[in-house]
Amino acid sequence: MKTITFAVPCFNSAEYMDKCIESLVALDDGTGDIEVLIVNDGSTKDNTAEKADEWHERYPDVVYAIHKENGGHGSAVNVGLANARGRYYKVVDSDDWLDADAMKPIMAYLRSQSELRDACDLVIGNYVYEKVYEGTRTVIDYKNVFPTETEFTWDDVGNFKPSQYLLMHSVIYRTELLRDVKLVLPEHCFYVDNVFVYVPLPTVYSIKYFDADMYRYFIGREGQSVNEETMKSRIDQQLRVTRFMIDAVDLNKDVVQKKLRRYMGNYLSMMMCICSVFLRMINTEEAEQKRADIWDYLKTRRPGMYQQVRWNVLNLGTNIPTELGRRLGLGGYHLAQKIFKFN
Repeated sequence: MKTITFAVPCFNSAEYMDKCIESLVALDDGTGDIEVLIVNDGSTKDNTAEKADEWHERYPDVVYAIHKENGGHGSAVNVGLANARGRYYKVVDSDDWLDADAMKPIMAYLRSQSELRDACDLVIGNYVYEKVYEGTRTVIDYKNVFPTETEFTWDDVGNFKPSQYLLMHSVIYRTELLRDVKLVLPEHCFYVDNVFVYVPLPTVYSIKYFDADMYRYFIGREGQSVNEETMKSRIDQQLRVTRFMIDAVDLNKDVVQKKLRRYMGNYLSMMMCICSVFLRMINTEEAEQKRADIWDYLKTRRPGMYQQVRWNVLNLGTNIPTELGRRLGLGGYHLAQKIFKFN
């Protein structure tokens, strides 16, 4: 068994995938205890497929190329998980990379866990927003939330700030845990990273946090999925993912730990807030109907969760009735955007 599998979903990524893969190959200690799965998701516009094969030829015991028909980011993550031989599983997008110095203690810990019968379920590190057009960076850490000296459980965590949600960038899951929960991400859909980092959490019992700037995340590319105009054009996919998350976990029945239940309730509140904000940006009758529909969906499917999510401060501010309320809500969103630099 490998220590860790790094899955790299690639779709027409030839221009920038080398930097990502170089950062992963550098983590091999010479024994071939890691694997890098380059999942070519039906690329057609460049030589992504050829690059993937070249990387395998250079590092045949570490890098493997998987070629598949296009199914979207979630499909590539699913295929990576199905083929993973690592004790741990980490997704790294092809335009991002891992920092070598930050990964040294993390890799040492993962290697120490790889032979244990009861290995740690979830390993967490910091991530860094690399703002492409501003030439700035913002570090998201969790040192006020998690203990740094030892493994811990959800009972030991502190309070998350609004900017501190766990994202796919910050997590490394034990592979079998993901398989045990039968995690399958929606295909042909953006924003499925929210499903990846949310749905398995109720089965996580042991956690280890490293205050290390592990993941470097480019943000601000034209056409990137978190670009504001792009998010407006893909609002139906955001709604699809949010419904998936509502269906996947009943917080009142499936989540035993009180602090985890509160965190996941806040995360779902954030997802509902994003839906509301961008539908109000679109500002058409159809968009307003979709906003009403997603709230009705939550109330119908999870009536026990509805009040907590609807009266969360995020959704109080972004769902104020009337045109004035709409403007106030969007004003608050853009202020938060400047403060927390989230896109």
